[in-house]
Amino acid sequence: MKLFEKLYSLVIFLAVLIGLGLGQFEAIQQNAELLILPLLIIMLYITFLQIPLEQAKQAFKNAKFSSIALMVNFVVTPLVAWLLASLFLGGQPALYIGFIMLMVTPCTDWYLIFTGMARGNVGLSTAMLPINLILQILLLPFYLLVFAGTSGSIDLSFLLESVLTVLLLPLFLAIVTRKLAQKGKWLNERHLAKLASLPILFLALAITAMFASQGRLLLTNLDLLWQLLLPILTFFLVTFIFGQQLGRYLEFTYEDTVSLNMTTLARNSPIALAIAMTAFPDEPLIALTLVIGPLLELPILAAVTQLLLILRKFRPHS
Repeated sequence: MKLFEKLYSLVIFLAVLIGLGLGQFEAIQQNAELLILPLLIIMLYITFLQIPLEQAKQAFKNAKFSSIALMVNFVVTPLVAWLLASLFLGGQPALYIGFIMLMVTPCTDWYLIFTGMARGNVGLSTAMLPINLILQILLLPFYLLVFAGTSGSIDLSFLLESVLTVLLLPLFLAIVTRKLAQKGKWLNERHLAKLASLPILFLALAITAMFASQGRLLLTNLDLLWQLLLPILTFFLVTFIFGQQLGRYLEFTYEDTVSLNMTTLARNSPIALAIAMTAFPDEPLIALTLVIGPLLELPILAAVTQLLLILRKFRPHS
C-alpha cells in the first residue's frame, strides 16, 4: 500500500477542513458546487479503469463462496443496515439515508489490500470485485426506495438519472478504454498501477468542493455526528462476527474466511458519496454521513486485520 493510500483517512479529514475554510469566502462558496460532479466522474472513471471486469466469471469457479458472499453483501448486510438505521437514526432522515447508502455498497478496492495483509485468498476476493460493483450499481436505487423511500427525500427519476450520470457513464467509458487499450496494447496493468492513488486525490477534491459549498450548514449540525458513531461501529462488529461464524459453519479455510470477512465488511464510500452529492444536493448531512464512514472504516479494517492474524493460529489453512 502506497503512503498516500495509507493516509486515506487523513487525506479525507484534511479535505473536509480545507473545504470548510474555503467555504468562508463567499465567491468560492457560491461556485464550489459546480466542480463536484466533474471531479466525481473523473474519480470513478479512473477507479473503474482499474477493475478487471472480465474476471467476473472467475468468481463462479468457487460457486459456494461466491453465492454466500453475494447473499451476505446484498441480502443480509442491507437488512442489518436497515435495522440499525431504524434503531439509532429513525428521527434523523438525512443520517438515516446516508447510513443506508454507506452500508449497502460493498467495497471495490480497499478490501483487497487488507485481505492480503491478513493472509486471505486475494485471488478469490479479486474475482468477487466486478460482481460486487455491478450489483451495487443496479441495486442501490432499489435499496433506497425500499428502506428509505418513506422519508420523502427520494425522487426516483432524479435518483436514476444520478446513477446513470455518475456511475454508468464512467463505467461505460472505462470499459471502452480497456477494450481499446487491449487492442492497441498501449495500457497494461503496470500503467494502471501508477493511477492507483489518483481516485483518492479526485475524491478529496470533490469533498473539498462539497464542504466549501455546504460547510456553513454542516457546522451547525456537528452534534449529529455522535449519533452516527454507535450504529457504524455496531455494523462492523455484527458483520465481522457473522462472517467468522458463517465461515466456521461452512468449514471454509482460514484464507477463504478472511476473504468472506473483508468482502462483506469493507464499504464503498466513494460510490455512495458520488450518488449522495448528485442525487441529494440539498441534503448535505447525507454526504456528511458518507464522509465519516471512511474516517472510521480504515482504522477498523486495520484492527480487524491484526485480529484475523491472531485467529489464524487456530484455523485450518488451505
